[in-house]
Amino acid sequence: MNHDNFPTKRILGIITFGLLLYWGLLHPSQVGAILSGVYALVAPFVLGFAIAFIVNVPLRLLEGQWDKRMKSPKGKRPVCLVASLIIVAGIIFALFFIVVPALTESIGNLTAQLPQYVRQLESLYLSLMELLAQRNIVLPTLDLDLEKIYSTVLNFITNYGEALMDTTIGVTTSIVSVIVNFVLAFVFSLYLLAQKETFMRQGRKVVNALLPQRWANNTLQIATLTNRTFANFVTGQLTEAVILGSLCFLGMTIFRFPYAAVVSVLIGFCALIPIFGAIIGAIVGAFLILLVAPMKALWFLVFLIVLQQLEGNLIYPRVVGKSVGLPGIWVLAAVTVGGNAFGLVGMLVGVPVCSVLYTLFREFVNYRLEQKNITP
Repeated sequence: MNHDNFPTKRILGIITFGLLLYWGLLHPSQVGAILSGVYALVAPFVLGFAIAFIVNVPLRLLEGQWDKRMKSPKGKRPVCLVASLIIVAGIIFALFFIVVPALTESIGNLTAQLPQYVRQLESLYLSLMELLAQRNIVLPTLDLDLEKIYSTVLNFITNYGEALMDTTIGVTTSIVSVIVNFVLAFVFSLYLLAQKETFMRQGRKVVNALLPQRWANNTLQIATLTNRTFANFVTGQLTEAVILGSLCFLGMTIFRFPYAAVVSVLIGFCALIPIFGAIIGAIVGAFLILLVAPMKALWFLVFLIVLQQLEGNLIYPRVVGKSVGLPGIWVLAAVTVGGNAFGLVGMLVGVPVCSVLYTLFREFVNYRLEQKNITP
C-alpha cells in the first residue's frame, strides 16, 4: 500500500507546487508583500545569528586560552562570553569616541569659518574672472551674499517644515524599530552562544531524523564546511582591516596629514564593508582634512586611491582569500558578482559562499577523477 501511495503523493506535491508557482507569477506584488512580512518576522533572529557569529570569533580564542591555562572548565563559558562581549563593544565604542568627537569638532569649525571660506571663494573667483577676461572669456558675476544664503535656508525650512517633520518622525520610528530588533537579536545571540553545543547537537539530531542517512551526512558535512569558511572569513576581514588601518596610519604620519589616528581608525573600520567602505572612509577623511589643510585633502585622496588599489589587488585577495581557501582571482569575482546580484549583502557574503561552492566542486572533481583512476 505504501508503494501504491508514493507516486500519488509525489504527483499531488508536484501539482500543488505548480499551482503555487503559477499563482506567484501572476501576483508578484502579493508574493513580495508575503516575503517582506516573513523577513520582518525573522529579521531579529537573522541579526542574532550574525551577532553570535561575530562574537564567537573572540569567544573561541578566549576559550582556547582558558583550556591551556586553567585546570578546571568551571565558569569558562560565562567568563569568556562576557569578555568577548566587552571586546566587541569596546572596539565599537572606541571607534565612536575617536571618530565622532573629531567629526563634531570639524563641523563646528566649518560653521564658524563659513563666512571666511565664502569670502576666499569669492576672491578666487574674481581673480579667475580677471585672468580669463584678458583672453576675452567672460564669466558670469558671482554673487555670494551670506544674508541671502541664510534667508534662503530659513525659507526652505519654513516652507517644507511639515514635510521635514514627517520625515523626522518616520526616521525616529524606524530607529525605534531597529533598536527593538537589535535588543531581541542581542538576547537571542546570547542564548545561542551560551548553549551553542546543545543547539548544534539538537540540529544534528533533527537532520539525521528527517533525512536519509546519506543526505544527512552530506548536509552535516556542508554545514560544517560553511561554518568553518564563514568563521575564517570574519577572521580574515578583521586581519585585513587592521593591516589597512596600520598602513594608512603609517602613510599619513610620513606625509604629515592631520587627523592621522582618527582617519586611520575610520579607514580600518570601513574596510569591513567592501566597496562602499572605501568611499565612506575617503569622504569623511577628506572632509576632516579639508577643514585644516585644503591642499592636503587632495593629496590624501591621491594617497588613499593608491592604498586602496594596493589593498584591493594584493592584501585583500591574499589575506581574505587565504583565510577561506579561495584563490585571489575568485575572491575578486565573488565580490563583483555578489555585489551586482544582491548589492551590499552580496558583497559581504559573496566570498564565503563562493569558497564553499569552490571547495564542494573541487571535492566533486577529485572524486570523479578517482572513479576514473585518473591522477590529478
